Amino acid sequence: MTGGRADPGLLDRMVGNSLGWLEEMREFFRLPPNATTDADPNLTLKPIGELAQLTQLIAASHPRAGLRAAADRLFAFAWRETREGELFAELIRGEPHATYPVEIYGVFAQSGLRHPAVEELVPATTGLRGWRVAREDRTRTLSVLNAERRIGLAQHTDFDAEFALTGLGLMPEPWALDRRAAYGVTHDVFHLTDWGRDRRRLSPELAGYLRLWLPSWLENWLEEQLWDLVGELLAVAACLPEAPYDPAAWQRLAGAQAADGSVPETGAAPRPADRAEAFLACYHSTLVTAFAGTLARTAPDGAEAGPLAGVAAGAGRTPCESEAAP
Repeated sequence: MTGGRADPGLLDRMVGNSLGWLEEMREFFRLPPNATTDADPNLTLKPIGELAQLTQLIAASHPRAGLRAAADRLFAFAWRETREGELFAELIRGEPHATYPVEIYGVFAQSGLRHPAVEELVPATTGLRGWRVAREDRTRTLSVLNAERRIGLAQHTDFDAEFALTGLGLMPEPWALDRRAAYGVTHDVFHLTDWGRDRRRLSPELAGYLRLWLPSWLENWLEEQLWDLVGELLAVAACLPEAPYDPAAWQRLAGAQAADGSVPETGAAPRPADRAEAFLACYHSTLVTAFAGTLARTAPDGAEAGPLAGVAAGAGRTPCESEAAP
C-alpha cells in the first residue's frame, strides 16, 4: 500500500452520494403495520435502527453543513417511523427481556429524543433478573451496556470485564480471523469508542494490534470485494491514533460505489428490476460507507496520513466464510 494524505473531496463525495441514495430509498426503511407483532425484526427494526445509529453520528459531526442536514433528515425520519418512541413501549411490553428495543431506543435517547412510557418501562425491565443472564455474544452485550448508558440507567454488568472477553479484547491470532469474527472485531471497536465519538478509549495495546493487522485484513476483503466489511475496517482505521489513511483502499471502495450512490455489500453493483431487492443488497454497505467517510473526515487534526503500518500487504491472508454479518 502506498501512502498519501486524506482526500476530503473524495470522502465528501462518497458520503454525499451515499446519503443521497439513502434518501431516495427511504421508503424501504418504513416500518410495516405488524412491526411490533409478527414481522421479521431483521428486515424491519434492524434497518431502521442502523439508519438511526449511523446518521445520528454523521448529523452531529460531519464538517459540511449540507451533509449534516441530509443525515439529520434521515435521523428525523427514523424517529417518526418509531411513532416518536411509542413503538418501543409496545415492543418492551410484548418482549420485556428482549434487548433490541432498548438498544435502538438508546440511539434516540442519546440525542434527547425520549418517550414517557418507555422511560417508565425501561428501568423495570432492565432490572429483571432475566435481564442479567449472561449472553454468549459478548459484543452484543457491549451494545446493550452502551444503550443503558445512553438512556441513563445503571449498567447491568461491568463494561471492561465484558470487553475483555470479546474477540478484540482477547486479541485472537489474526491469521485465523474469519468473516464473522472480523465483523465482531469491528463492532467491538465501535462499542468501545461509542461509534468513533471517544477514540481515546482504545488502549495503546489494542491500537497497536489493529494497526499491525488491518492491512492484511483489508487486503483480504478487498480481494473478496466484500465492500460492507471493507467499509467497517476503514471506519476502524479512522478510530486509531493518528488515524492512518489508506488512499488505495478508499479508491477501491469509491470504485465500487455506483453512479446512484449505492454501495453493494459484495461484488459488482446489482441491477435488479425490483427496487426493494436493490435496497436489501445495498442499504447497509451504503450506510457504512457514509459512516466510515465521516470518521475519516473528522480524524484529529495533525493526523499522520499514510499507509497502515505493520505488515506487507497480503500477508496473513484469512479465510472468508459465508456467515452473514451480525
